[in-house]
Amino acid sequence: MPTVYEVPQDLLIKRLSEHLRKVPQIAPPAWAPYAKTGSHAARPPQDRDWWYTRCASLLRKVYVHGPIGLTELEVVYGGGKRIGYGGMHHRDAGGSAIRRPLLQLEAAGLVEKKQGKGRMVSNKGRSLLDRLSNEIFKELIKSDPSLARYS
Repeated sequence: MPTVYEVPQDLLIKRLSEHLRKVPQIAPPAWAPYAKTGSHAARPPQDRDWWYTRCASLLRKVYVHGPIGLTELEVVYGGGKRIGYGGMHHRDAGGSAIRRPLLQLEAAGLVEKKQGKGRMVSNKGRSLLDRLSNEIFKELIKSDPSLARYS
């Protein structure tokens, strides 16, 4: 059965964000349309539903790299910021735009905390990601039958 590693991440994150919109524990806070995602960003995200995309991306990251801590995720989601005439300097992402989605994913039962190590995907989250990956892989095989040898 195909897992997260065998399907394109953009298709998986899009499908997962559509699924997370239906989960009642996951909802953007009131400040989400106005907040930047970190000091490296010039403006807030242009996508109105960026919260669900961030939740889906975080769930995939925790699946692939877990157990992973908040500090490591802030580094991954950070970016470059110009400082004066010099080159780009790395800035970590804002912690609230990572912590809040993780807390919502925990409330939904998709992520769990491992004491002293960070967060990891729960059995419910792993089965959800594997099921969506399997569906995406079957659709890819229908569109391109030469991929069947990879299943």
